[in-house]
Amino acid sequence: MIRNLKRTILLNAKNLVGWRTKRKIVVISVDDYGNVRLNSKQAREAMDREGSKVMNRFDALDTLETREDLEMLFEALQSVKDKNGRHAVFTPFAMPCNINFEKMAETGYSGYYSELLTETYEKLAALQPDAYRGTWDLWNEGIEWGIMVPLFHGREHLNLKLFEEKLAKGDKELLTALKNRSYTSISSGEYETISPMAAFDFWEFEENERFKEVIRDGLNAFETVYGYRSNHFNPPGGREHPVIHKTLKECGVKYLDTPLIKTEHQGKGTYKKVVNYTGKTNGEGQTYMVRNVVFEPTDDRGVNWVNYTLKQIEAAFRWNRPAIISSHRVNFCGHIDPENRKAGIGALTNLLQEIVKRWPETEFMAANELGDLISG
Repeated sequence: MIRNLKRTILLNAKNLVGWRTKRKIVVISVDDYGNVRLNSKQAREAMDREGSKVMNRFDALDTLETREDLEMLFEALQSVKDKNGRHAVFTPFAMPCNINFEKMAETGYSGYYSELLTETYEKLAALQPDAYRGTWDLWNEGIEWGIMVPLFHGREHLNLKLFEEKLAKGDKELLTALKNRSYTSISSGEYETISPMAAFDFWEFEENERFKEVIRDGLNAFETVYGYRSNHFNPPGGREHPVIHKTLKECGVKYLDTPLIKTEHQGKGTYKKVVNYTGKTNGEGQTYMVRNVVFEPTDDRGVNWVNYTLKQIEAAFRWNRPAIISSHRVNFCGHIDPENRKAGIGALTNLLQEIVKRWPETEFMAANELGDLISG
């Protein structure tokens, strides 16, 4: 009873401040699309034999989205319509670039090389045709239909500083992953402030200077890959310093995903807490977006995710707030384990059907469309 009371208080408290509307707006923001983490089930098994650790469900199950992943996802999104006759919309916060595993091997793992996502899909369609042939064409159909609206999640889902330093040391975890065309099961090492997956983590504050070129190059690559300029950004790992926001603004980014309470690194392990809310603007005139609903259906915490997510949406609507749902691609991946995808997409389908049933006036939007509405 006490736990339920605390949960109820939290559901309401996080909606007290922020932009308001009486419209029942639902945004589904999903991180990590376009990123190669695990190459295949065979790669995971080979890494296991080498002693690589599975530290979380991402290490175990997260792969570049396959044709079947997208087919089943699209079926779920198209199973419902909102008050305007629009299908449910995914906002995949996505990468335009991945590690070029072949070139790294050819050069003896002497440096970092990347490739565009379109090249990654071309290679995988040849290497794993049953899983990947036609996937990029399907991606483009989803964009054309308006059920997939990818936005910028960084150039690649890795921290270059940590990557290069581990590479120079011949780090076993990293080399094992790379030789299996993967980037996963890698520990942070000596830097307590840097995650191997977080592109904009740093130790020395001056390291932020390098991120400016990564942002410029990444946004240009995003436009090349997805066919339009992204005006919305959510960093992989979600811990960027606002010093890079000016560069993002110069490159056309108007909207920034950010946590409600952000632990902001200032350098060398010093932090400060910053409170944010949807509709808050920064010194560059960019608008912050805070996700106020969580949906992680394959994260086994003993939670009925459909019911819990509906309660979070109900709380958002009670306070006249849009429901901005946060999720991750791993929930909808089936390349390693089809049962994971079946569970995740099954839960998504149930959630969407319950949303339009309970709130017939629901309006599905992409995250940047909501940003446009908020900013006027």
